Amino acid sequence: MIITRSPMRISLGGGGTDLPSYYRKHTGFVISAAIDKYVYITIHKTFVKDLLIKYSKFEKVSHLDKIEHPIIRECLKELDISGDYMEITSLADIPSGTGLGSSGSFTTALLKALYTHTNQIVTTRFLAEQACKIELERLREPIGKQDQYIAAFGGITTFEFFSDGRIEITPVRLSRETLYNLEDNLVLFFTGYSRSASSILKEQDDKSKENDEEMTNNLHFVKELGKQSLKAFETGDLIKFGKLMNVHWEHKKKRANSMSNEKIDEWYELAMKNGAVGGKLIGAGGGGFLMFYTENKMKLRHALMSAGLEEVRLKFDFEGTKVVVQ
Repeated sequence: MIITRSPMRISLGGGGTDLPSYYRKHTGFVISAAIDKYVYITIHKTFVKDLLIKYSKFEKVSHLDKIEHPIIRECLKELDISGDYMEITSLADIPSGTGLGSSGSFTTALLKALYTHTNQIVTTRFLAEQACKIELERLREPIGKQDQYIAAFGGITTFEFFSDGRIEITPVRLSRETLYNLEDNLVLFFTGYSRSASSILKEQDDKSKENDEEMTNNLHFVKELGKQSLKAFETGDLIKFGKLMNVHWEHKKKRANSMSNEKIDEWYELAMKNGAVGGKLIGAGGGGFLMFYTENKMKLRHALMSAGLEEVRLKFDFEGTKVVVQ
């Protein structure tokens, strides 16, 4: 049996500038952090010729073209694996559609398992590139590339996406004290809403392709905020980072009509009145997790939990996609 795991992520700056429709013209810049919430993939041989697939559904198929799960189907095709006498199972700490990059985590974990199954050793960068190829090229999802890269590499990392396709990957230089304070003072609350990132990002993607001036300027500004956040991390000024998150959220809401809703705005306002320095919805928006930076966790937790939100505690992951059992 092979078991792999891949971390989910939170975006700390520049989110949205990692879409090809933007960075191919203007260069993208994103800060991401892998967290200790994982997608797991298991592969093992069976005595049944059909391919067995278990996720939120169960599939038993005799040919790759009959697989309903698009990522599994395309990964098997990419590696030219028939799937005969094989069972693939996926598990996740957090459900999909909640803004933590689960799709990218799923794809990197699956590819790592399949390459291990075929006794192939691949680099971390190659793994991330292959995951992007599956989701952006084969499946034509209107999404960015930070999810696949941070899942593969782990850590707290900056990714700069250049117009010629190059991607520069640099770990953020944090002091030990800043790292511990950041991990301790970031809080996540589940809104109860799930959504498809593709449906929300499509509006941004279409406007970027059309050279919409308002969208382009919005993303330029968000990229600059990301670079300011990097300076705040490197100097240990986490209060400034929290305030930058608040500015980021105000601009992020302008990208799509479905980015927020009345209830999410109400919770956000409640948090800001109860100890949050700043925050935002993680991921494409529209639901999932609200993340805040606070130095008064007890007051903030009490307020949001009293409002019916569930907190999910987090720590950072510095291992990235890995084989757990082989």
